[in-house]
Amino acid sequence: MSKNLEAVRASYEASAAGDINGILALLGPDAEWTEMAGFPYAGTYVGPQNVLEKVFGRLGSEWDNYQAVPEAYVDGGDTIVVYGNYRGTYLATGKYMDVRFTHVWQLEGGVAKRFEQFTDTALVQEVLRP
Repeated sequence: MSKNLEAVRASYEASAAGDINGILALLGPDAEWTEMAGFPYAGTYVGPQNVLEKVFGRLGSEWDNYQAVPEAYVDGGDTIVVYGNYRGTYLATGKYMDVRFTHVWQLEGGVAKRFEQFTDTALVQEVLRP
């Protein structure tokens, strides 16, 4: 297993354990984190603090038991692809979500330089609507 794959896998394990610092530890100081257009937190955020505030802070306050559950990892060296399911209940509507995702990570020496999310935003939007 490559160093990059080990680092990404550790980040998802930290996420499953509710360890936000463990997730952010993967990100380099200027890492770009892109949430897909149509997703509630759409945009590109630079740096761990910005990702914490704009993405994980909102996930923690707007969802019950939000999870990104990886199904498989594809090791492409400096590019790691993860696919799986987002799960959780949106607090404002009480609706449960179980939606597929693909995450593409660009890393160097076990440090993430870029993250990009792909998901079915129409299914996510259904959960957000009352």
